[in-house]
Amino acid sequence: MDILTTIVPVFSIILLGWISRKKGFIHADFIGPANSLVFYIAIPAMIFSAISKATLTTHFNFGILAITLSTALIVCILVWIFGHACQLKQGQLGSYVQISFHGNLGYIGLAVAFYYLGEDGFVKASILTGFLMILQNLLSVLSLTINAHQLDSTRYGRTIVRNLVGNPVVLSAMAGILCSFLNVPIPLIAQRSLDILSGLALPMALLIIGASISFQDVRHKMKWVLSAISFKLLLMPGLGYVIYRALGFSPGEYLPGLILLASPTATISYVMAKEMKGDPDLAVIAISMCTLLSALTYTFWLNVAG
Repeated sequence: MDILTTIVPVFSIILLGWISRKKGFIHADFIGPANSLVFYIAIPAMIFSAISKATLTTHFNFGILAITLSTALIVCILVWIFGHACQLKQGQLGSYVQISFHGNLGYIGLAVAFYYLGEDGFVKASILTGFLMILQNLLSVLSLTINAHQLDSTRYGRTIVRNLVGNPVVLSAMAGILCSFLNVPIPLIAQRSLDILSGLALPMALLIIGASISFQDVRHKMKWVLSAISFKLLLMPGLGYVIYRALGFSPGEYLPGLILLASPTATISYVMAKEMKGDPDLAVIAISMCTLLSALTYTFWLNVAG
């Protein structure tokens, strides 16, 4: 498995975004509208297109699914407790929780699964991705919503529900799973339109990340970034691995789930932090460092799993 073929392209586009901002090709007043375009249109199209193509009736292992989802939920709760105990500010706490458990499933997780496990493992990982993506986005929206603003008690619950129900990422993932489960055919014209939009999503998101990079706050945020990376790349796959093995699953069964749990922080963490009043600076630093370090941790976990 050649992790560099996944890592280098990601950082090449981020670097291109940073250079484009420095050279004046991308202006500050362009980043906001472009960010909204990615968040509300391109990424939802990508998520729906990927999940709706998955086959839920084959290669489905409920035990692996339950462990994978439970592991993500447990780590999210632990991170939330830790961040709250450390008295992080609200906007920063929401992003800190998100970057510590929200993995880049569609771009890096599935790519590693395909190149390491082949077609069969890729199908298993794709099915898990649909459900894990729903959980990740629900928990991310919840953490960002709760920690975005000080709300009075009468508006608190309604704001959370509105942001969850109206979030385009959550809606597209839920619609994709429903279409896959019901085997709803997607018209060719619609599918090709989704494919075109899907092609826009990640390159634009990475360019936006690169254009928004600022190293001014790295020193002040480094301890939070490093602790978040430890949760994401070490604790999350480590906890999943222990549970998989304790319940007697073989590597062939649990490796798709382990690869997804070990994925680095999702690029969408920056987009969501930007749109939902989180801490986008913390998110962009974590995404860059976490993606780079995942080359090492992926190698470690795949060797451990055999």
